[in-house]
Amino acid sequence: RGLIYWERIFFCTQINSKYSDELASECLEWIKEITGEPASTSGDMENFYEVLKDGVLLCKLVNCLQPGSVKKVNESKMAFKCMENITSFLEVAKNMGVPAQETFQSVDLWERQNLNSVVICLQSLGRKAHNYGKPSIGPKEADKNVRHFSEEQLRAGQNVISLQYGSNKGATQSGINFGNTRHM
Repeated sequence: RGLIYWERIFFCTQINSKYSDELASECLEWIKEITGEPASTSGDMENFYEVLKDGVLLCKLVNCLQPGSVKKVNESKMAFKCMENITSFLEVAKNMGVPAQETFQSVDLWERQNLNSVVICLQSLGRKAHNYGKPSIGPKEADKNVRHFSEEQLRAGQNVISLQYGSNKGATQSGINFGNTRHM
């Protein structure tokens, strides 16, 4: 039993080694700009965890971005109520366009297993904030560059041999053997 405990400690230490105090602080400052909370925007792991662990601030954040998106925010400190808040936040974040691979599991925050994934999720949500008329964080997302071609243009493109196809200068694969032949 002791070995499993130490393996878990080692695993969590490895995951949290990717954690960035600077990015976490940027997230908390952005949350403060949107919601007016928290008082402390220090990015150290302990503060980040304490500020967000019950999910209340996360629910307030998405409600500021998209009013009414979380109907009931649980102020209770009971574990299942806090996990419910975190899950509600994650559902809204996905609906707002945060890709599934940039979200986290509720236990990552509640049990402090992977705070880096929480930072990644908040950064991703921060990039979407401008879509809701709020300040955003991180690099600006690329805009779609949709192109429309006429039937005539599409037909003309079928007759062009692209340089991307490359050239093999007449080489073929005939007569090439790889390795020894199989003896039976």
